[in-house]
Amino acid sequence: MTMGENTPLVPLVNPLLLRPVLTQMSKSDPAAPGVRNALAAAEASCPGISLELTLAIIKKSELNVGLNEAILRLQGTPDDNEASEYRTSRSEEPFRELSKKSAQLKRILSRIPDEIIDRKTFLETIKEIASTIKKVLDAVAAVSALVPNPNARALLEQRKREFVKYSKRFSTTLKEYFRDGLENPVYLSALYLINQTNLIMMTVKDRCE
Repeated sequence: MTMGENTPLVPLVNPLLLRPVLTQMSKSDPAAPGVRNALAAAEASCPGISLELTLAIIKKSELNVGLNEAILRLQGTPDDNEASEYRTSRSEEPFRELSKKSAQLKRILSRIPDEIIDRKTFLETIKEIASTIKKVLDAVAAVSALVPNPNARALLEQRKREFVKYSKRFSTTLKEYFRDGLENPVYLSALYLINQTNLIMMTVKDRCE
């Protein structure tokens, strides 16, 4: 995965932005569910089409929207489908702890746009993020110890290494922010970290249940 401008938005735009909007519209527009399902199918066969559609709408409407910031904010209030998509059904404590801590990390990251302008508050949030990252890693290690399939365990360990890599990139981006004052790279790096968190949970659901 490269650090391209829009890459982390590809898997996030549909579940966090378009799907909830179309679900809300379905209460008054009977055509909305069909559009929602068609868009989901299109995204599955052509990842990124939801992002392209969203960018086209923003450009056409001439809205002044920072999409990285907007999607990061929305991560704090996912719809039921998005929340359940990244929650394991395993009942053992390590699995439940991983589900809880991964969701917690994403909620904390979603607060960044509101808190970045207050240095004192933001520094406290950074400490909270670092603590939760460690708890996610501890939970992944505990889950891995319960996975008997060596291939599944190896894939989970790979996801863990990728998560660590993007955690370090996030830390570097924060240092650059305090030097340069540029907010968007922080939002972008947080979205990458959210994607890595989601990949861990998807691996657990698909390969470890």
